[in-house]
Amino acid sequence: MSDNRRNEQPNHAAIEAERGRLRERHLRPGGERPPSSARGLHHTALISGDVERTIRFYQDVLEFPLTELIENRDYPGSSHFFFDIGNRNLLAFFDFPGLDVGPYAEVLGGLHHVAISVEPERWTHLVDNLTKAGVEHVVHSGVSVYFRDPDGARVELIADPLGEMYGDEVL
Repeated sequence: MSDNRRNEQPNHAAIEAERGRLRERHLRPGGERPPSSARGLHHTALISGDVERTIRFYQDVLEFPLTELIENRDYPGSSHFFFDIGNRNLLAFFDFPGLDVGPYAEVLGGLHHVAISVEPERWTHLVDNLTKAGVEHVVHSGVSVYFRDPDGARVELIADPLGEMYGDEVL
């Protein structure tokens, strides 16, 4: 992408018009949508640069219990480990010892952030944990906190219930 294009301001009216066109064409009212073919998110897998550091962050700071630590079947010597994020959903990690996978980078088709719903009282407690641990974070709209994990992946803790976004139903 050229430097000129990066400095262009988006045409918000045109973007909203395109969203409207897409909603009109593809979004069906709740009662008219077919059921999903999926049962739910089994796990999301991220990459860890240091297994113990990742465990300390997710288990000790965010209070997501480690549930399993096994060898990655696809890469001998690599670990595959899981954290409970509620409702039988898992956040998983791989490490790739000996491979230079490089730092986190936002790319098309890549991860922007993982958003995890927590109870409002727990949300406040976890924001305090982030502060105490010295983790830079930004609170948005009083219900979301955004931060980066030890390897740079963006994480959001949101106090809204599953299926809601800032008080609006999205499911």
